[in-house]
Amino acid sequence: MNEQNVNDKMRLSYYPETDSLYIDLAATDSVDSREISDGVVVDYDINDKITGIDIDHASKILNLRELVTDRLPIEKQAA
Repeated sequence: MNEQNVNDKMRLSYYPETDSLYIDLAATDSVDSREISDGVVVDYDINDKITGIDIDHASKILNLRELVTDRLPIEKQAA
């Protein structure tokens, strides 16, 4: 199993024009996409590692107003 580059940053991007949420997990390009559930597509790189997750109709199935993290090794940034 290949390890993900720890320098990759996870990025959440919401696109209101299509009501989709994209969770970018790696800086590598995707070469394959698979729909794993109705409206949920997972992107994979050349090594079959997950690079991102696309969620259609995101505002209908997720609370997009609040993001809660739990037990993530992150540091708070100064405002």
